[in-house]
Amino acid sequence: MSKLSVGKVQVYTGNGKGKTTASLGLVLRAAGAGMQIYFGQFMKKGNTSEIRALREFLSGAVTVEQYGSGAELSGPDRERDAACARAGYEKARDALTSGKYDLVVLDEILVAEHLGLLAVDDLLRLMDQRPEHTELVLTGRWAAEQVCQRADLVTEMGEVKHYFHAGLPARTGIEM
Repeated sequence: MSKLSVGKVQVYTGNGKGKTTASLGLVLRAAGAGMQIYFGQFMKKGNTSEIRALREFLSGAVTVEQYGSGAELSGPDRERDAACARAGYEKARDALTSGKYDLVVLDEILVAEHLGLLAVDDLLRLMDQRPEHTELVLTGRWAAEQVCQRADLVTEMGEVKHYFHAGLPARTGIEM
C-alpha cells in the first residue's frame, strides 16, 4: 500500500552538477518517511559511494539496480550498451508497475534516451504506466522536450562554475 495520496513525475536535467545528488536527497527523505524506494541507475556500473551508502544504510527501504556496462561514455559499444539499457528498462518498468514502491528513481535514463539506447516513446510509456500513487523521478542531461512537457515538475541544473574545468577530477564522496 502506497504512502502517497498522489504520485507525480519529476525530471532533473541540465548541464550542471546535482541531478543524481538531488534524487538521492529525495530517496533519503522518502526513506525517512517509511517509503519503499527503487533506485535504478542507467549508464553507470560499480560500487560508487552513493551505491554503497544505499545498500549499507538504507537496504530495508531501497532496492538498487544498475544497468550500465560501465563503458557507455568512455568506450561505447552500441550493441552492448543498447542491450544493457533495454534490459534495465524492462527491470525498471517491472519495478514501477509492481505497486511495491512509493518512489521510483531512474537515474541517467535521460542520457540513455539522448544517446539512442532507449527511445523517447519508452520514457513516455513509463510515465503513462506509472501507478497513481507512485512518484517517478527521471534524471540526466538532455531531457527530451516531450518528456519535459508531460512531467509534473522539471528542474534544470545549470552550471555557473565548476572546478572540473580547472582540472580537478571527480572526487570520491563528492562526485562519485
